[in-house]
This record gives sequence, structure tokens and C-alpha cells, in this order.
Amino acid sequence: MSVIRTDKWLKQEMYLDPLKLCTKLERYFQDVTEYDIFQHLSRNGMYRHRLKNGDEFIENLSKTNIYKIVKQEHLYLMNKWNGPDIPIFILPSDYTNRKLINEFNGKSGLAFHDKLFLFISDDNSINEIKALFTHEYNHVCRLLHYPKKERKYTLLDTIILEGLAENAVRERFGKSYLASWTAYYSSDNLRKFWEKIISPNKHLIITNRKHNELLYGLRFYPRMLGYAVGYYLVVNYVEENKISMEELLCIPSERIPPQ
Repeated sequence: MSVIRTDKWLKQEMYLDPLKLCTKLERYFQDVTEYDIFQHLSRNGMYRHRLKNGDEFIENLSKTNIYKIVKQEHLYLMNKWNGPDIPIFILPSDYTNRKLINEFNGKSGLAFHDKLFLFISDDNSINEIKALFTHEYNHVCRLLHYPKKERKYTLLDTIILEGLAENAVRERFGKSYLASWTAYYSSDNLRKFWEKIISPNKHLIITNRKHNELLYGLRFYPRMLGYAVGYYLVVNYVEENKISMEELLCIPSERIPPQ
């Protein structure tokens, strides 16, 4: 299946109307409308308004040969991590989202067990996009190799999922391509966050409102709390056990925090 040529969709003036573009995605989802798809994708970083530079964005996709590059990355990681062959969609990110621009340089991604989305801007370098794909495809592989239903995920499962993915970026591209939230806090602070905040709530299921508050650091919690703690736990586990990513993908979440 691999990389879908979304530039052909965008050329049909769908950069003017992201909701219309989502009609092309209905066949990849079950029992949802194009509006449901639009709502979910736009909440996670896809463009939600007419692109101001639509023609330029489409031209840039061709100039950078991004479809071929992502396909090569997919084949490499699919072989390395024994991952699935899934459809991959490259679409414009939301240029009106200030947090996305300021904290993530205008890029985002979304992974499912059977498909993957990359939301990018013209400002993203090839290596940034490779790092983003590595993070998201690692999620897909974790969902495949760790046999636990997503609806039963706990806070611990989710932070380890994010920690594994960003550690994969660290191992492939080095610290310069890590997400900014990996450097928000010192190791001492992260250890305290784990012991005092995350660990007592690690069994919260994914549908619990407090789960996302802790994961993203909403309300009065430190920002990107769960993400940062998850990365800290995974990196420490890797350094102490000298374990490969291939092995990590199968390890139960409960084994990774300090015992």
C-alpha cells in the first residue's frame, strides 16, 4: 500500500476545502463520515482552512521528492522493525495553529494500527520529516507487536508508547531532531514527576479525562508531562539494559519504569 499520492488530490483544488479532501479518506476508515474524519485529523494537526499557498505547497512536494523519500523510510523501518505495510498520507499542517508552529515547527503526525498521517509545512526539512515519520511509524509497530487493545491502554501504556517513539528518533537521528518537550525538565524533576504524579495514576485508562491532562500537562500540570516522563523512562531503561528497539517494541509497559 505504502505512500498515497495525496498531491494528486490536492491538485484537484482540494487544498481549498479540507473537508472535501476527507471524502477521499472514507474508504480507509470504518463507519465514519468525511466530517468525522476531518474533525479528528484537524484536531491532530491537519489543515482546517483553505491553504494560502496551496500551489506552492503542492509544487514543493514534487521538488523535494518527499513521496519517494518517505516510501524509502517506510521500507527501511518495515524491514528493521518487522512492521506492517500500511497506507501513509502526507497532507498540509494547520498554519493557524500557533502551538503547532511554535513548539513543533509546524509539523504533526497521527498513527493508527493500519494507517499513518504526516501533517507538514513548507518550512520542514527532509530530516525533520524523516524524524516525524520514524516517531509515528514506531507507534504503528508498537501497536502491532504489543498485543493490547488500544481502548484498554492505561496512562503508563501511553507514555511508554510516546517514549519509545521519541527514543527511536534519538537512536536514528540524534538529539538535534528530538521534540522540544524532551528537554523541558531535568532528570531530577522527571524522576520526581514519575514518583509523585504519574506513577500513582499509571492505571488510569485512556478514556478517563485525567489521562490526557497528565499526558499533555493540561490545567495545573507541567506541560507535556506524560510525554517527557515516558521518554525519560525509556531512555533510562535502554541505557541500563542495552536493549534494541526491535526488542523494546514487544516489552510490556510495566517492565520499563524502575521497579
